[in-house]
Amino acid sequence: MAVTRLAGLLDKWRADLAAWAIPEHITAGVTDSPWVLPRQVFARRADRVARAPGGASYEREREVLAPGGTVLDIGSGAGAACLPLAPLAATITAVDTDRDMLTLLAERAARAGPDVHVVRGRWPDVAEQVAPADVVTCHHVVYNVPEVLPFLTALTSHARRRVVMELTTVHPLASLNPLWLRFHGLRRPTGPTAADLLAILAEAGVTAGHTEWSRPAEADYAGFAELVDVTRRRLCLPADRTSEVEAALLDLGSSRERPGDLGSSGRDVVTIWWEGIA
Repeated sequence: MAVTRLAGLLDKWRADLAAWAIPEHITAGVTDSPWVLPRQVFARRADRVARAPGGASYEREREVLAPGGTVLDIGSGAGAACLPLAPLAATITAVDTDRDMLTLLAERAARAGPDVHVVRGRWPDVAEQVAPADVVTCHHVVYNVPEVLPFLTALTSHARRRVVMELTTVHPLASLNPLWLRFHGLRRPTGPTAADLLAILAEAGVTAGHTEWSRPAEADYAGFAELVDVTRRRLCLPADRTSEVEAALLDLGSSRERPGDLGSSGRDVVTIWWEGIA
């Protein structure tokens, strides 16, 4: 029965992620990819959290990372998860599919002191190329993983002490749903959710702790115009619709002075942690 329930949860996770595909008639109307990766925003966020680390995820990581320890960051981006741990780490290994993100991280980690190893590739495809570490971090990645069970299993097998995962309570792109309805008349999905992931872990026999919390609002965009441009691309709208996107964001409560992100790592998050077996 447990196997059947786990299979059902995994099928639902996979189907919920597949539902986020954008209809072809919408993507055909623009040349820009809607899957925008605003590297400069990720870099600013990494710098900010490295200067002033905090939050439940950081605390769960720090409490088991002894000075001179090792960190493995999966889906590292520019380093928002691992750079706050740099003062304690002798070695940081970062895995990401984006070469430019890994370059941004390596530059920042080199200034922080620890040895840095970067591995370009998709987890768990590159897992055999990566040594275990004391702490494995994985922040705001899992909603991009349709085959989530082997992904989670590889995290566990590479952690000597603990895996710490951070994700938004609901799918991060759900924050754009009112704008998809406004501009395209398209109702977007809302799942999967952090609760779905916790159910998968429990059915897979993983004893995990979790904490729900809220990140303070921060300004990781250089200005409101940058937020408007990224949002327009995410919504598959041409450049001549920029003023309409600007108005829509203001209607949703965005601030010109302190623009918050939409469609990225939102403020309501869940930290999940469990023990490794490496």
